[in-house]
Amino acid sequence: MRSIAHPGKSGTQRLFAIPSGVRPITTELIAGQTLLDAIAQMGEDFDVKSGAFRLNGGVLTSFSYVMPALSKSPEHAVYFSETFYVEGQVKLESASVTFGLRDGQPWLHCHAVWIEPNGRRHGGHLLPDRVVVATPIQLTGVALENAAFTVCPDPETNFSLFTPLATAEHSTSPNPGAYAIRLAPNVDLCDALEAFCQAQNIKRATIFGGVGSTVGAQFQDGRIVEPFVTELLIQSGRIVQTDTGQTRAEIDISIVDYKGGLTEGRLASGANSILVTAELVICPERD
Repeated sequence: MRSIAHPGKSGTQRLFAIPSGVRPITTELIAGQTLLDAIAQMGEDFDVKSGAFRLNGGVLTSFSYVMPALSKSPEHAVYFSETFYVEGQVKLESASVTFGLRDGQPWLHCHAVWIEPNGRRHGGHLLPDRVVVATPIQLTGVALENAAFTVCPDPETNFSLFTPLATAEHSTSPNPGAYAIRLAPNVDLCDALEAFCQAQNIKRATIFGGVGSTVGAQFQDGRIVEPFVTELLIQSGRIVQTDTGQTRAEIDISIVDYKGGLTEGRLASGANSILVTAELVICPERD
């Protein structure tokens, strides 16, 4: 499995998980606002401070995004590209969103796939305070009730990253509704979630959200993304139990690499180490 050397020292904890109750949310984002303001408005309307969501359909304008990129400085192992702008209306196909807090204010992390006016299908990291919602966009997902993804300094990567933290309403219930999770670099995405679910006796679960990056990618069908700097969004994710009682993560992604390639498919287990981070919510299915 490929790995990445970050400038800071890696800690012993590689998976950060906070138990939390959850509420399902289904609504439409209001047109005429930036993506950040539209989702923050949803937060006010539904009393949501943090959650993991999926966006589908609709149109965006003032379209601004960045791509994963090689780092030009020893302060970071990898970085972001310059900002790209797309003129005209961009059709949103799908996006994964981590919504939470930065310096006590609403903030979000969004990776998306879209179709540009010239027909090009592309993906990347949206700049949420610049992109404008032009037509209503469907939002579905879960709101966290006892935890919040909160931007915190990460000494290993030298980035400030969303990390799940307990809120004042935190409950230590032995059967929480869900877990807010962040994965650290150089752990396999599937293996880490499978081990976590085994430890928590979770036999079946749905993954909500899913914003992150891996060191390239290897898919179940054998395809490989060689460029090692990537960003991904989880299109569909589940934890299942096989006939032999093993826990398996079934994760379908869209991934964009720093050379501009967009690749999609189901990840192979044991072959996809985290590049910088991965944020998601696991919701167990109770018997």
